[in-house]
Amino acid sequence: MAGADADVTAAPAGPPPPLDWKFSQVFGERTAGEEVQEVDIISAIEFDKSGDHLATGDRGGRVVLFERTDTKEHGGSRKDLEKTDYQSNRHPEFRYKTEFQSHEPEFDYLKSLEIEEKINKIRWCQTANGALFLLSTNDKTIKFWKVQEKKVKKVAEMNMDSLKAVGNGSIANSSVSLINKSSHATNGECPDKPCTSLNKDFSSSGAIQSLRLPVVVTCNETSLVARCRRVYAHAHDYHINSISNNSDGETFISADDLRINLWNLEISNQSFNIVDVKPTNMEDLTEVITSAEFHPTHCNTLAYSSSKGSIRLIDLRQSALCDRNSKLFEEHESPGSRSFFTEIIASISDIKFGRDGRYLLSRDYMTLKLWDINMDSGPVSTFQVHEYLRPKLCDLYENDSIFDKFECCLSGDGQRVATGSYSNLFRVFGSVPTSTEATTLEASKNPMRRQVQTPSRPARYLSSSISRVVRRGGESTGNDTNGNSFDFTTKLLHLAWHPTENSIACAAANSLYMYYA
Repeated sequence: MAGADADVTAAPAGPPPPLDWKFSQVFGERTAGEEVQEVDIISAIEFDKSGDHLATGDRGGRVVLFERTDTKEHGGSRKDLEKTDYQSNRHPEFRYKTEFQSHEPEFDYLKSLEIEEKINKIRWCQTANGALFLLSTNDKTIKFWKVQEKKVKKVAEMNMDSLKAVGNGSIANSSVSLINKSSHATNGECPDKPCTSLNKDFSSSGAIQSLRLPVVVTCNETSLVARCRRVYAHAHDYHINSISNNSDGETFISADDLRINLWNLEISNQSFNIVDVKPTNMEDLTEVITSAEFHPTHCNTLAYSSSKGSIRLIDLRQSALCDRNSKLFEEHESPGSRSFFTEIIASISDIKFGRDGRYLLSRDYMTLKLWDINMDSGPVSTFQVHEYLRPKLCDLYENDSIFDKFECCLSGDGQRVATGSYSNLFRVFGSVPTSTEATTLEASKNPMRRQVQTPSRPARYLSSSISRVVRRGGESTGNDTNGNSFDFTTKLLHLAWHPTENSIACAAANSLYMYYA
């Protein structure tokens, strides 16, 4: 009997059911036929660790902050709500909080190079004393911002007495009196005789006889103020593609095509080069760094990806210059399947650690791959994002779409992954080994209208005797489910998953769409 109970207890749980996604909110929705301005296109999205704040950056160098409102209305966080009798069936709701100009267009006169104001990445830092802190970067310069509510100060008393000074003539006389007084002052002193005579003269006409300084008082009104605390500049010769906070709360990294630098948040004029892949002769250059991220809990570990489709895990304790990786994650293509596009589509555009740091998600042009950092023989799972594009790679190369950089994200519980595609579509996959979830959603108020039917059982391939690769979500057609050809000009490059709930924020041009399940 006890053995039977043990068997029942040890029975593996099945995969979670697919999520039913619903539209939540949209900010900056376009009207029919409205032309999108280039500077308004969103180029970065990031939730903070609590999920109560969301930041977006655009090509015009602006950062826009949103704050969550549904938890405030009922007195606190989800944990607080669980302790009360109130049952929350509400979905996450956000509202506009503030915005500020983070970067301006610049010109490098030494290199005759224009520096765009476009925000490449945003990363939230630890909050302190009710203030929000975040890092934002364009191609060359990183800035550290503090956003805080401050009480409004107003001037309460002016140098006018309504009882003694009435009419425009009196006010004008008082100003003349002040000018004459200041003209006679020497080193802050005012001779009694001139001032007395002036006062006597103007008192006969009813002007102000004495100088009253304005008084500044603090009101109950508050306003949000964004201040740039530090500027981290002149450390990158190439365009910055990544910034990532360390779990120690004191340092962060910035990465460009050939180097990764380590910074201290408190020191803006010095950084340490920890990764350098620049060859002595630039003609020998074969790969560049495409993305880099710190481990979420181990402050000495970080990962970076390359244009050849490999991911390197490095340990900062090994040496000052981490030119040797502790682990290398890559999947080799069979020689017979190589083509002109093989290396281009293998380039990894984004990597993200799971919340616990055990798994690492990577996005290349055609697929999402989930890696176990304890197993470098191959990915745990591979998800086909838009396999129908493979026959069209020549066209995508001609219009440069093949070089688009799609981002990826993981859910807080690690059970699902998501990434974007063309025609403002994004896909959500179940990352549990037995899951067949592969949902296609459109960034619109009706996200499920382009839903793709997924196979009941995914195809499985054995890449080695140790690593089992699960491939899911492949479609065979070159058109969407409505028979329409896909639009390569509308692409969903940027998205973020809420850290604790099943909620996704994604950018379609200048519009921010939010969904929940």
